[in-house]
Amino acid sequence: MAYIELPIHPELGRELPGIVGLMTFRPETAAPINALVNILLRGESTLTPGEREMIATHVSWRNDCFFCQTIHGAVAAAHLNHDEKLVQAVKTDWANAGISPRLKALLNIAGKVQQGGKQVTEEDVTAAREEGATDREIHDTVLIAAVFCMCNRYVDGLGTWAPEDLDIYRGRAEEIVEHGYSAVTEAATAQVLR
Repeated sequence: MAYIELPIHPELGRELPGIVGLMTFRPETAAPINALVNILLRGESTLTPGEREMIATHVSWRNDCFFCQTIHGAVAAAHLNHDEKLVQAVKTDWANAGISPRLKALLNIAGKVQQGGKQVTEEDVTAAREEGATDREIHDTVLIAAVFCMCNRYVDGLGTWAPEDLDIYRGRAEEIVEHGYSAVTEAATAQVLR
């Protein structure tokens, strides 16, 4: 897919790829976004970090956001013993992926949110509960999907760039797993400001 090159000045966060570049441009808006993402993807939850990253990856894939689906897919794989094939299956064929019925039901809800919040039905929620999903897991799935729809549009709406080398994402994923999103973004911002 070709990305639109907007006539953007380099200081609008084009020094770094994807959302990281945008966050260096507006650190004051980066802080609350990073805080929310850290809570949703790394905070206390009965969903594993890998499951939450797969939800973010699936939504980003559905939104055709290359940067977000690739970095969050790499983070998901890092949490899942580097099982990139499983992450790819969750992106493209979640209903047949080797994941729990509970996660499949939650991905169904996430996909509905990606289409539009009103697409989530009572039947979808009931099906998730029947597969063992808690109300908090359903809540967090909807919020992860909504936040990633916002982030995908932020990244693509400002015409950011994304490296194609998957090893770059794998390396960054290891840093994120170890230190979190805020620390990695803060380090990138400090690098740009030097």
